Amino acid sequence: MGKNSEIKLLGTPPSPFVNRVQFVLNLKSIEYEYIDENLACKSELLLTSNPVYKKVPVLFHGNKPPIPESLIIIEYLDEIYPDIHPILPSDPLGRADNHFWANYIDNKFFSLFEELRITPGKEGKEAIKKQITEGSELLEETFVKFSNGKAYFGGDNVGYLDVVLGCFLGWAKLLEKHNEFKIFDEVRTPKLLEWTNRIWSHESLKDVIPGSEALMNFYMMLMKYKPPRAA
Repeated sequence: MGKNSEIKLLGTPPSPFVNRVQFVLNLKSIEYEYIDENLACKSELLLTSNPVYKKVPVLFHGNKPPIPESLIIIEYLDEIYPDIHPILPSDPLGRADNHFWANYIDNKFFSLFEELRITPGKEGKEAIKKQITEGSELLEETFVKFSNGKAYFGGDNVGYLDVVLGCFLGWAKLLEKHNEFKIFDEVRTPKLLEWTNRIWSHESLKDVIPGSEALMNFYMMLMKYKPPRAA
């Protein structure tokens, strides 16, 4: 990562949304400068570059306006570097299908992770865990459809949905540990379980996903600033 890079990424390491941008930058061998953001005391750079949501990641590309939101960023990178490891298919229908499932992963599946964290009581948590396992089974079907018997959602190579879902795996492991259940297992989601091991060790991702200690520290910060609902 070069200090004088034309591309700069504003983020915080434990964020899976930041991690997915890093994953794509690595896949495409794009040199970039990483700027660490303190979410407990947000910088003027973040507040001015993403004034609507005030969230990371934000991508800076030369003198162009800043680009917030991870899904927008990774598609932008795919469009400006189309010849280096493309992650989206070229046909409009294939792209639309990828976008649909990416939105499902972000807005439905991963949102349940946070819902589980803030939901009080055993009964409430069990209901959320059931929704998560049902979601993982739906994603198993989606993987079978997209991969067509190959290694990744993208087929032979890492694709858009591999990036989108793959960067949540660290948080999935943390969630499993704290709630004593399995999101992916060999009975309900055998193909996705194999995929998790494969994507976890991918050269472009393995040094991006934060370690368990960093994730735990971030988790504790969340518990402090956004504690579970009262029972």
